[in-house]
Parts: sequence; C-alpha cells; structure tokens
Amino acid sequence: METFNPQKIKLTKYLFYTGKGGVGKTSTACATAVNLADSGKRVVLISTDPASNLQDVFNTELTNKGVTIGDVPNLVVANLDPVQAAAEYRESVIAPYRGKLPDVVIKNMEEQLSGSCTVEIAAFNEFSSFITNEKMQEDYDYIIFDTAPTGHTLRMLQLPSAWSNFISENTHGASCLGQLSGLESKKEIYKRAVETLSNFSLTTLILVSRPEETPLKEAARASKELADIGVKNQTLIINGVLTSFDDSISESLYCKQQKALSKIPQELQGVVTYSVPLRAYNITGMNNVRALLTQDNYDICNEEILASTIPKLKTVIDNLYNTNKKVIFTMGKGGVGKTTIAAAIALGLSARGQKVHLTTTDPAAHLKYVIDESRGITLSHIDEHAELKKYQDDILSKARETMSAEDVAYIEEDLRSPCTQEIAVFRAFAEIVEKAEDQVVVIDTAPTGHTLLLLDSTQSYHKEIKRSQGDIPESVKNLLPRLRNFEETEAIIVTLAEATPVYEAMRLEEDLKRAGIATKWWIINSSLYGTGTTNKLLAAKASHEIEWINKVDKHSNGNVAVIAWSSDEIKGDKLLNL
Repeated sequence: METFNPQKIKLTKYLFYTGKGGVGKTSTACATAVNLADSGKRVVLISTDPASNLQDVFNTELTNKGVTIGDVPNLVVANLDPVQAAAEYRESVIAPYRGKLPDVVIKNMEEQLSGSCTVEIAAFNEFSSFITNEKMQEDYDYIIFDTAPTGHTLRMLQLPSAWSNFISENTHGASCLGQLSGLESKKEIYKRAVETLSNFSLTTLILVSRPEETPLKEAARASKELADIGVKNQTLIINGVLTSFDDSISESLYCKQQKALSKIPQELQGVVTYSVPLRAYNITGMNNVRALLTQDNYDICNEEILASTIPKLKTVIDNLYNTNKKVIFTMGKGGVGKTTIAAAIALGLSARGQKVHLTTTDPAAHLKYVIDESRGITLSHIDEHAELKKYQDDILSKARETMSAEDVAYIEEDLRSPCTQEIAVFRAFAEIVEKAEDQVVVIDTAPTGHTLLLLDSTQSYHKEIKRSQGDIPESVKNLLPRLRNFEETEAIIVTLAEATPVYEAMRLEEDLKRAGIATKWWIINSSLYGTGTTNKLLAAKASHEIEWINKVDKHSNGNVAVIAWSSDEIKGDKLLNL
C-alpha cells in the first residue's frame, strides 16, 4: 500500500474528507492543506466538524470567514460552527409559529430540529456558499473540506417535498431533520453544490479510516451511500498503520491491524487506497502537522498522571452493585468497546450474586463467544435491521393513508436517519426492560439524549392534538421516566484517550443531561498507557494519552476507570480482570 503523498497524486480542486470520529480525518486534511500550500499552491481549508480542534492544530484563533496561517502564507483556514448555525436555523424556522401554536407543539418542533442531522444540514448550508463561490474558485488552487455530508443528508436535500410547506403535522416520532422550508431560498445553491460534489473532474471524496474492523466498515458504508447518489470519485486513506514491531505489544498490534486489512470490506476493494503511518504524537502545532505525512518523532510527553490512583473496571462494578442500579447502559461512539465492557459489567454483577440480563445489538452468536450464559446471565440480541424495517413499515403504512406520494417520499428518506434507527432499537430495548423487572438489565448501546427528548416531546404532541398514541408503545412511555431516576439507572460513557473521542463523549454527556439522564462513570478503553510497551513509537504514543486521562479524570471528578489495550479477544474469565 503506497504512502499518501499529495505531491505525487493528481488531485481535484475540491477535496472532501470524511470518516468516523477519531480516525484522523482532521489531522489528514490539515496535513494535506499544509503540504500543498508549502509547495506553492493557494489553498483554503474549511472545517464543518462540530468537534473541530483546528484552532489547537494551527495554534491560531480562527473565524468562519477564514484566517491566513502565519507560518503558511498560501493557506487560509475557516472554522465554521455548525452547532451555532443549526441553532440560528432552528430559530428562523420556529419563530413564525411562536404564540400561534401551543407550547407543546413548539417544544416538539424544537426537538425535531435539535438532532445531528439538522447540524449537518446547517453545515451544508454554510459550506455550499464556498462550493458555489466563483471568486473562491478563481482565488484558490485547492478547496479542502474537513467533513463531508452523508448520503442521507444529500438525498434529503434533493427531495421535492423537502422544499414544500411540509410542516410538523406529519410528525411520526422519528424525524431527525425536521422541516427544511427555512432554507427554501438556498434551493438553487444546494442544487449546484450537489452537482459539484458528484462531478468526477472537480471533486474527490477522501474516506479516512484506521486499520481496524469498525472504522473500515463505517468507511465502506459511507462509500456505498455516497456512490449511490453520484459521488463516485473516491480515495481511501488508512491512517495509523504500524509498519514494524520489536516487542510483544507492537507485534500484537501489527498482527491485529494486518488481520483487519486482510478482511477489508468488499465496497472498498476497488477504491484507490493509501496509508499514513502510525505517529507517536498528537497532531497539534505546525511542526507536527508538517511531519504527519513525511516523518515521525518519538518525543516522550513529560506530563504525569495527576490522580494518586486510577480505578479499574472492578471499582465501577462494585459501585453499581453497592448502589443497587437496575438499568445500566454502556454508551459511546462505535469502535470504543462498549459491547465488551457491557459483558464485563454483566459478568461482574452476576459474580456478586445478582440476576442479570444482558441485551445488545451485537449479534448474539458473537456474544456467546464472549460470555457464558450458564453463569446466571441471560442474553438477548436485538437485530437492528429487523427492528428498523418493522418500525419503518409501521410508519409508512400510516403515512400512505393520508399523504401524497411526494410527502411519503420525504418520510421514507427521513426514516433512514440515525435517530430513526435509535428509536426503533430503543422500542425493542424497552420491551426487554419491561420483562426484566426482577433482574439487573445491562444494555449495550443507548439512544442519545436528543432521541429520548424526541420520543418524549412526540408523546406530549400526540396528547395535544388527540391523535392515536400507538406510535409510542407503553413500554417506552414507562421506561422514559425510569431512565431519569438516578437511583435506578446509570449511563456509563466509554471513550478512548484521544482528543476527538473525548470531545465527542463530552457532547454525548451534555445530550444526556438535556434529557435528564445522569452519568457518573467514564471508562477509557484500549489505553496503551497501561500496557508497559517498550516499543519506542508506542511508548511515546502512550505518554501522549496522559493529557486525556487527566482531562477525563478532572471532568468526571475522579470517576474514571482505565482499561489497557489488549491483543487478545477478551472473553470469559478475562472479562473479570479488566
């Protein structure tokens, strides 16, 4: 696999970087921009990532208009705030209805427009002006975007009914994007932006992944979704590839990566692929940005762990047992190890004499390899695809009774949103929790605070307009207040000792607080710091985790456990040793 070097590759004018949080999307986009600018090209880099740390990367105060970077005169960097843009958009849509519709309806509309998809629409609104700006096309050789829109968002923007007066009467409890009528004036600009995105000679979609199973699957999903709507000029960058080893830890990591790469998803096998070697340092400051694509340094970070002791998972399980929690969620972004940690918590509580039910969206067959049901633990598996289809069919059959074909098409696309899947799966979880009154229920993966508020506000909305409340089962209605009772319920946040996963976990925690759900424990998983590696690169990388362990320790008031990276598949009794 060839190393990614922008100087040796024929690049299009527009470069869109996309990938899961924490794969190095921003770092790679920044390094590309600097590399091209250093070679004399005029470059603008635009971030629409809510978790953007561009200001730290360049050590420069950035604006949404663009700032020239002192050390790189040919580079202008703009940091758009999609969360702020989404808030302004939300208010512009809702303002005309304040005082005219009941408060409960307004509340429902606000929550409809509070999801991640609305943030993405607002981001698209912001960067559409960059894509379609003719002066920018003349002024710059390359226009680079850190974060590309998803296929779902682009399809939504292309639907005719997205631009009709499609107000909240259609609310079905799953809407993630809400209405788009507030952006009617931008319709033509969006059309041109989408055309530019799918123009093979103008635009390249750069999928960034890591040599790990979950991020590669996510990259494959994004690749197919965007190719299906015409964004077919794609390149894959696999970031963080270990190229050699000299101790047992580095050898294990090398083998684990090579195994993942040998099973690269079929959708990615025809995509031109490059690699970026694993680096020991965090990508902040110009020296490190410049070095990412060209060289390494093994500087050990001199920061020290501030806490006198860092708990292990056993301490968390003891606390859950002693406080008699009945519903326990493990939450976090994909790939952080939620399923393994949920299994370890279930096993630990069972070993302390409690009856435990573990439910997950991970295939049950996989779980049986991880944990043995004979230990007093019962297992259930929720098939996300089956639950989603069941939910979609239910909603669409009702929609077709009263709506035009155009509006049904809008509902169909809306039902592909992430929130819809969360709601469908949550309904299945709620039924399991209701049946497990006499047990502790450990749930791997929970809905975000936005989804819970969406369910809650939709319930109130249905009451207000005296419609059938069949959209929300009794089990869900009963579970919502239970989740807000900290005596019974606890959400445990799982993350990694890196910038993006920590910032994303903090946003998740804020989301849960908004929904009235308390969190206490954080778990930092797969930490190299705890491995004792003697490999020069990995030891340096481990030292850079300390900053993030300290940050989470302070943020959680000491309620953080750290689990060391392991090459082994953790199952059975090994779960008790985390």
